[in-house]
Amino acid sequence: MSSPLFLNVEAVFFDLDDTLCQYWEAARAGLFRAFEKEGPSGFTAEDMVQLWAKAFREFLKEVNHPDWYSKYLKTGESTRTEQMRRTLAEAGCADEDRARRLSETYMRERDSRLRLFDDSLEVLNTLKPKFRLGLITNGPADVQRQEVRTLGIESYFAAILIEGEMGEGKPKLSVFRRAERRVECAPEKTLFVGNSYAHDIRPAIEAGWRTAWIRRPTDVPPSAGPGGSAVEAKPADAPNPDAEINNLLELLPMLGC
Repeated sequence: MSSPLFLNVEAVFFDLDDTLCQYWEAARAGLFRAFEKEGPSGFTAEDMVQLWAKAFREFLKEVNHPDWYSKYLKTGESTRTEQMRRTLAEAGCADEDRARRLSETYMRERDSRLRLFDDSLEVLNTLKPKFRLGLITNGPADVQRQEVRTLGIESYFAAILIEGEMGEGKPKLSVFRRAERRVECAPEKTLFVGNSYAHDIRPAIEAGWRTAWIRRPTDVPPSAGPGGSAVEAKPADAPNPDAEINNLLELLPMLGC
């Protein structure tokens, strides 16, 4: 019998959204419900989601600029509400009050629909007694902490690293070095499990970590638009992950569990 692929691993870090929990499904359902409740007349919820996607793709180019990024790190409210303002502008409807109502309703509806994938708890319960577990997630401090609370998973992790709390996020190498220090584990004995090649897998490889790239069919953001694809292509000359999986349960034999 061959040895487990990750025989020498001592710490396992996970990404959160669309690795452990169904974020994009919750986001899509939350958007539809928000536009059904608070959207402008003359537009269906589907119409508004498509306008939201168009506005999102444009706004995303600005969020990492210093003026917006500092706001984004602290709270999701400012960027979420601005996104709704821009969506309403696409519909020819400038309405500050409606933008705020849409922002609040979307946040509430999305959070209420967050669910762990069916495989997540079994894997966390199996690994927790045997490994140092950690979470590294990008996003505003308040939003990501609320997700962790909603999902009830904080107790599983020896370290939780959130972009908004650190002031930096993946794919920066310094984030992975912080994680190593938090669990006192060498890079070559640390495994990262994530759904994004660009933000999770490649930087973890460059940090000297082991990697497992999870490819879930639900990993399709609303911003993808009609016919959008979940497939994130790996650049031809980019390094391969140690493993490519479709379900977290596939990790267990790889870790000798």
